[in-house]
Amino acid sequence: MVHVREGLPVKSQLSVFSASVFLLLTHSCAGQSQLIAPPQPIVAMVGDDVMLPSHLDPSMDAAAMTVEWTRPDLEPRFVHVWRDGVDLLNNQHPSYKGRTSLFMDKLKNGDVSLTLSGAKLSDEGRYRCFIPLLAREMFVDLVVGAASSPVINVTESSSGVVLECESKGWYPEPELFWLDAEGKLLSAGAPETVRGPDGLYTVSSRVTVEKSHSNSFTCRVQQLSINQSRDTHIHIPGV
Repeated sequence: MVHVREGLPVKSQLSVFSASVFLLLTHSCAGQSQLIAPPQPIVAMVGDDVMLPSHLDPSMDAAAMTVEWTRPDLEPRFVHVWRDGVDLLNNQHPSYKGRTSLFMDKLKNGDVSLTLSGAKLSDEGRYRCFIPLLAREMFVDLVVGAASSPVINVTESSSGVVLECESKGWYPEPELFWLDAEGKLLSAGAPETVRGPDGLYTVSSRVTVEKSHSNSFTCRVQQLSINQSRDTHIHIPGV
């Protein structure tokens, strides 16, 4: 209950009343609305536009609130800030300049999701969304991956046909397998993996096939954490 203090002028009493109602409403909203985000990491491929979801539940108009998206491991930590109805980007980390935005038409419904364009490997990490007025925060993990199709080269040796498979531009580090025409694993040595200065992995492997094998083969490169798999098939007549 809001109490009007005796002895104050009517104007002052109304000011006290209005301020008290505002504080009560703010406290009530803060006690009810929560910032909601998916528990699982968001996976994006290099170059993709990606959305980091976050919304108030129950929904509230967030257009007039301050919304801060940050990366606690960066300095400066700010990825995107919305304040007083405008984007406040003067303290934004340089790597995000021109690449971030909120959904202006959805803020009124409590959607404070962040859009990030042209994902880079350096974007991978934990993001914090914070609304100071409600003292609410949540975190979203972003995983950024890269994948490419393998290439198979064929050479002949005295012991049979040598197949060499190479795939460049992977992240995180992938696995490589050789399969025969029936989808069974071929016996091959451990793949060789090299990480380049751009942070991407190149993986390669050789296998020698004899006449006892079928003449169709597959090189498969995969990275399960980003749900990516690439196959290249080859048919060798006469093997």
